[in-house]
Amino acid sequence: MCSRACTHMRGRDMTQKPLKIAFVIDDSLDRPDGVQQHVLTLGAHFTTLGHDVHYLCSSTERTDLANLHSLAKTVPVRFNGNRLRSPVPTSRRKLVDFMRAQQFDVVHVQSPHSPLFAARVVDAARRVQGPDVRVIGTFHILPFTRGALLASHVLALLLRRNLKRFDQFIAVSPPTVDYARDVFGVPSVAVPNPVATGQFQTQEARDARTVRETNADPARTVEITHVGRLVERKGAPELVKAVAALSPAVRARIRVRIAGTGPLQKELEESIATSGLADIVTLIGHISTERPKFYAGSDICVFPAAAGESFGIVLIEAMAAGAGVVIGGDNPGYRSVLGDNPDVLIQPRDTASFAAALEHLILDTELREVLHQEQAERVTQFDVAKVATTVLELYRG
Repeated sequence: MCSRACTHMRGRDMTQKPLKIAFVIDDSLDRPDGVQQHVLTLGAHFTTLGHDVHYLCSSTERTDLANLHSLAKTVPVRFNGNRLRSPVPTSRRKLVDFMRAQQFDVVHVQSPHSPLFAARVVDAARRVQGPDVRVIGTFHILPFTRGALLASHVLALLLRRNLKRFDQFIAVSPPTVDYARDVFGVPSVAVPNPVATGQFQTQEARDARTVRETNADPARTVEITHVGRLVERKGAPELVKAVAALSPAVRARIRVRIAGTGPLQKELEESIATSGLADIVTLIGHISTERPKFYAGSDICVFPAAAGESFGIVLIEAMAAGAGVVIGGDNPGYRSVLGDNPDVLIQPRDTASFAAALEHLILDTELREVLHQEQAERVTQFDVAKVATTVLELYRG
């Protein structure tokens, strides 16, 4: 990595003054995925603190963001079970001219990054400003497939020289720290993804939570929900199988609503019908502004991803909104959010075990309340104000 001269930022006082920050992302900012949420949440918070925040991305259709610079063209690709847009080669001279005009204090790259855009932004920043710009990288992913892991190793070879131009690496969870070290050969510090938790504590969410909590009838219907893309990695089919495995008496106690869209929708509709669950399980499609209320009205929010999760922003959103209890697949990323309590970690691909965990929580209202209180305390560590303080310290070196 860059020498300590970079850390001390020759010729610049980084300790107190507002910073000019460039968030760099190879993809566009049009989609509401985890990396985009990370960038936009941190960027918005830093803007409220008086910093001059810029977004450097590939092609975009957004017009609502100030200081949004579309600097690369892209092509659609699939990686790690996700659909992304990957940049084509960007003019080095164009980037040098841009960086010379902007003179950023901090360049914050979302990693792993492309040699064809983000890496060239870093190269241009060093060429123009040398040690007078602090370059930070944040690792976001864990490979879901062997192909993704192999691709990561190839990318690491391509980025070997570029990675030495960074001052500091962040990873969004301890498992991602391991990934950055083992695959890319760089040390990093674990700093969680930021969530603007206050945005999920709306009046509608509070009202929904009040209705749920004041209905003390032990025989009332238990609301079970899931939010996520209808793709293999997110585990909606496993949730349907687990519900089908419940006894008729337990199934009579619940209502299940699944929010999201994706290529597995038809398969899920058929599975729900053939399992005789049409009166219990409902696919409600995409939700956006309604999410806080949806979460808050839930007794059990279920996120049964089995693997490939580096973190779990959606878990934090549900906890922040006041969901009864949030449970997730026992994968490294979700464990970094939920902790080690076995009552909230499930084995999605073991249908019998998954169903048993659901039944336990459906029938034990006292346990749900204990877990709710634990999660209400736990979620505070992920609030953007706390996370941003740590990131800002790393910016200033």
